[in-house]
Amino acid sequence: MTHADRSGCLFWGIVTALLLVGMPAAVAQQVASQLVSGTVRDAAGEPLPQVGVGVEGQPGGTSTNEQGYFRLRVAFPAGEPAPVLVVRSLGFQALRVPLSAATIQPLQLTLQADSRAIGNVTVRGRRDQADTREQVSLTPLDPRAVKELPSTFGDFNKILTTLPGVVANNELTSTYSVRGGNYEENLVYVNGFEIYRPFLVTAAQQEGLSFINPDLVEKVEFSTGGWQPKYGDKLSSVLSAQYKTPRRFAASGSASLVGGTAHVEATSPNKRVSYLAGVRYKNARYVLQSLRQQQGGYNPTFYDGQLYVNANLGPAGDETRTSLGILATAAHNDFRFTPESGQSTFNAAGNQLTRLTIFYDGRERMQYDTYQGGLNLRHRFTDRLQGELLAGAFVSRELEYRDVEASYRFSEINRAPGPDFNREVRVRDVGSRFDHSRNTLLAKVFTLDARGQWTPAARHLVRFGVKTGRERIDDQLNEYSFVDSADYVPEYRRTRLVSDLNLDSYRTQGYVQNTFDIDSLKTLTLGVRAHYWSVNQQLVVSPRVQYAQVSRRHPNVSYKAAVGLYAQPPFYRELRNQVGTQATLQDALLIQAQLNPELRAQKSLHAIAGTEIRFQQFDRPFRFSGEVYYKYLTDVVPYDVDNLRLRYFAKNNARAYAAGIDARISGEFVRGAESWFSLGVLTTRENLDGDSMNVYNGQGQVTGREAKGYIRRPSDQRLSAGIFFQDHLPDNPSVRGYVNLVFGTGLPFSPPNDPDARGTSTLVRSYKRVDLGFSKVLTVRAGNEAARHPGQLQSLWLGLEILNVLQANNVAGYSYVQDINGRTYAVANYLSQRVVNLRLIGRF
Repeated sequence: MTHADRSGCLFWGIVTALLLVGMPAAVAQQVASQLVSGTVRDAAGEPLPQVGVGVEGQPGGTSTNEQGYFRLRVAFPAGEPAPVLVVRSLGFQALRVPLSAATIQPLQLTLQADSRAIGNVTVRGRRDQADTREQVSLTPLDPRAVKELPSTFGDFNKILTTLPGVVANNELTSTYSVRGGNYEENLVYVNGFEIYRPFLVTAAQQEGLSFINPDLVEKVEFSTGGWQPKYGDKLSSVLSAQYKTPRRFAASGSASLVGGTAHVEATSPNKRVSYLAGVRYKNARYVLQSLRQQQGGYNPTFYDGQLYVNANLGPAGDETRTSLGILATAAHNDFRFTPESGQSTFNAAGNQLTRLTIFYDGRERMQYDTYQGGLNLRHRFTDRLQGELLAGAFVSRELEYRDVEASYRFSEINRAPGPDFNREVRVRDVGSRFDHSRNTLLAKVFTLDARGQWTPAARHLVRFGVKTGRERIDDQLNEYSFVDSADYVPEYRRTRLVSDLNLDSYRTQGYVQNTFDIDSLKTLTLGVRAHYWSVNQQLVVSPRVQYAQVSRRHPNVSYKAAVGLYAQPPFYRELRNQVGTQATLQDALLIQAQLNPELRAQKSLHAIAGTEIRFQQFDRPFRFSGEVYYKYLTDVVPYDVDNLRLRYFAKNNARAYAAGIDARISGEFVRGAESWFSLGVLTTRENLDGDSMNVYNGQGQVTGREAKGYIRRPSDQRLSAGIFFQDHLPDNPSVRGYVNLVFGTGLPFSPPNDPDARGTSTLVRSYKRVDLGFSKVLTVRAGNEAARHPGQLQSLWLGLEILNVLQANNVAGYSYVQDINGRTYAVANYLSQRVVNLRLIGRF
């Protein structure tokens, strides 16, 4: 070996030795790479898919899945600046997040929308349009507006009455009807669980709290028709609320003259478990004492408690792979009333001003206890396949006890000016009525629901599910009543209703749908839904199609259309007939209610077309939406409305239609405060098989009968309008004012046991109501949000509300009273008068 060779071997030997010696030191100087994970959402809390996530200066990267989740391995070199996570998505501002080895995971990242105008082109993120532009008749709602909206009880559903196509002519109830339907045709979901309401509620004064707790809500969507197959089988609307997933401790408490609320939200130290809890209390005595026609001792108390727990069960570093949600609620509604007296003045025949004076003896008690709970197990099998399993239970125990005797008199009122003006001058008739009720109901519903979503390709999103459930209802009716207006009680004025009804049934439902992005501007959703019920053994299949397109020339304009079949299989109330079989028992008319197991599902064809325009005015964003719709209904089960009670005919003996136009404009009419104006025009009619009425000649004599044809439905409100407007002081946004206005034209009504008058042009007077609110926010502690201590008071919201500021005499319905000659009078039942309410909300 030459000297050169020996030198070369020595050189490489030294180099090798140095590398071997230095390698541990080099390895020791570099921190091992770490897996970083998290979720990316928009400002509304909605997960963002296909968001680019990378580390500045490091190769590679990833993107979020449909749930907004990502995982990325990040290197942390020693002696160099901390790596910076960069998150980018079209239509959103880029987000830069410094990282360290001690960074708390999983990350919860939020992107802010970024709209940039380049000439005549507006660049927006696809997800920014998805919620409202890809689904027909869908309106996203800001949960914060619910807390600020002036209303009688702060009910969540009151914000819906300001939307087009929604009718609620009674501020004492949370019920509403949509586009010509009734309140039992609306679906309500909370975190995917279907929500049920009590069965025996007959009057708005008796109703307690609506299910949705505004303190717990993070996201709300409301559809007035043409919804996708993933939602259940009803005819009118879908309200879907998503409760929060807390990221830090927060709490609030409120108090007013009609009740109070409290809520708390928090997470475990490792962020794997979060929980929400809320309680509410309502006492309507203050409002009910303002009712004009009926005075007495009111003792209405309603309270509920709700708990939602979310636990991430996945392995460390991928906690969102498997999660479990637990929902538990309990509500107690107790309405007790001891009526004392009532008075109403109205015009009788011949324009004679008549006063009805009533004296009561007895009391009423209505109690509704409902319990609902559910488990929701979610699992992400792959980035393209996710599934969830929901198990739910609902139990309702209800009672309706009544023993009330009413003695009444009709008096003529002096209308001539003078000392006796507006005084009773002659008592015309006297009479009495007695009502006795001992009604109880026990309802149990158990469901099991499996759902999934699959992304087979970049432009396809397939959703599917199957649901089965059992329903058990035990209903006992025992009612007795008589009317005496002639010093004796004839047989036809004595009525007894007795029955012991039981219903045990099974339901199975399923759906599949595919949302296909034809291109970046066009979206098509195709799907079908099926429903089978064991009682009538009917299988109903409902195909549905939705199409949405954003204008290429005008990106701020979109067009939407939908057509589909919708069905509402009977539940229980539709099955119970109105008259039943009749017999004579102890000189009374005995009515035994029965169920009609042959009743078929009501069906409706929805056809909807609309547009949405987003524009800038006064350098602020605005949005206009307008839709025309037509619904044709078959196998309709007719019904009459008595306050909140729906009296079904229990027969599929009608056809019906509803057609109308809805329009809404929303935006920042005042900078930093969203407001909106809504308008709805509607006509809805039905045609009962074999329905006829008397035909009269010029002398008022009956000459025969003729078919009625299409008549107005009980929900035929031709014109409705709603306004929610916010304002604040120019230099002090913490001082705000609110206006909530609702207007609706009259609804048809007719006296009971008079089929000829049903659907005639006689109307309940129009409903008009204006509520005003004023608020001031006091910031108690400002500073770094992350540095605050749990339990510290952050702010106080002080509010003053003037409800029904115009003192409108709105009518809830009519009571029908007979005189000695058998003439029936419709006596108006008025709603609440002007009421002043004070509210206080503390946030921690």
